Amino acid sequence: MAPRRAFVVGAGVGGLSTALALSQAGVDVAIHERAQALEEFGAGLQLTPNATRVLARLGALDAVREAAMVPEAVCALRGSDDAVLMRLDLDDAERRWGAPYLALHRADLQQALARVAERRDMIRLTLGSTITKVVTGEHEVAIERTQDAAIVEEAADLLIGADGLRSRVRESLASGRGDEPAFTGRVAFRATIPAERVDLAWRKARVVLRLGPNAHVVHYPLRKASIVNVVAVIEDSWRGGETDHSWDGVADRPALDRAFAGWSDSTRRLLAAAKVWRAWPLYGRPALGSFALGRIAVVGDAAHPMVPFLAQGAAQAIEDAGALGTALAETGDVPQALAAYSRIRIARATRVQIEALRQGQVYHMKGAMALARDATMRLLGSRRLSARYDWLYGA
Repeated sequence: MAPRRAFVVGAGVGGLSTALALSQAGVDVAIHERAQALEEFGAGLQLTPNATRVLARLGALDAVREAAMVPEAVCALRGSDDAVLMRLDLDDAERRWGAPYLALHRADLQQALARVAERRDMIRLTLGSTITKVVTGEHEVAIERTQDAAIVEEAADLLIGADGLRSRVRESLASGRGDEPAFTGRVAFRATIPAERVDLAWRKARVVLRLGPNAHVVHYPLRKASIVNVVAVIEDSWRGGETDHSWDGVADRPALDRAFAGWSDSTRRLLAAAKVWRAWPLYGRPALGSFALGRIAVVGDAAHPMVPFLAQGAAQAIEDAGALGTALAETGDVPQALAAYSRIRIARATRVQIEALRQGQVYHMKGAMALARDATMRLLGSRRLSARYDWLYGA
């Protein structure tokens, strides 16, 4: 029997991970990416053990680890005075959860996955290729795409949408009305700061979370501590247009300064060290009833866009890829395999979506609720904190 063939739409973290997983299942993969190049964009991200475990299975962990920082801990501070609220030690992450906890720039992760994919004979990546039409039949999926002003028609056994928040592939699964992305009321400001511009303490191998009313900041070093990645999330109206949903919007610096005006000197010094800020409005979409229909499925943000408060956006896309590869390895029936993938993933991914939203509410508490949160964090201790994350990192 000839190898099955798949189209993967999108060459981000989810698309590349999916291609690696499908190739392991004996599927020939054609990745179609509309961008002309895999350019550096986005911000730092954390790869928790539930993701790195899958990357190890896909043969990509060593390549990813080369570009990553291994944090010794995640620390939470009170934004007003830098009081330590909690410390989650990560020294025993591999023993406890079976895989490492890493942090790296999104572009470095994408490039590492792309290098591994390039070495796989069953994977072909085409840049500057935009899918314009999808027609699914009983035995194949046909696409129409544009490339270099030419229109190309092709067919394969299945199609996977890894095309992000505003996925075109998702339209084949969702009813459409009421499924549009909705602004969450929060904007993430992101910057990378040269290490020489920041305090020495901020270059330590740890993830630092600063909490305050209606806002929080996350920062950690990357690229061998040559830069510090900073993301500051505030509650704000978004003044971009209806079509302005990019990672790279124009930052409203006065709004950022107002949100952190009453915070500690060290927090404000950190934010002031960044000369260029970019804005990233956070959007969500309703949960899908299924991640697959017939010969089409979606992964990552196309299936379940995540707010970043549990650091699970990339991780859940990678989990999707692993589950999809396993399902296709277990049966030659494509619709049956995609339906199994959806059943395996939908409850967990939806739970993570919900928990991430709740975590954001906890981060932004104020008044008496913030005092109760701070007291609870201090009482937990690192061991009990680790146990709280077993359901997520150990899965």
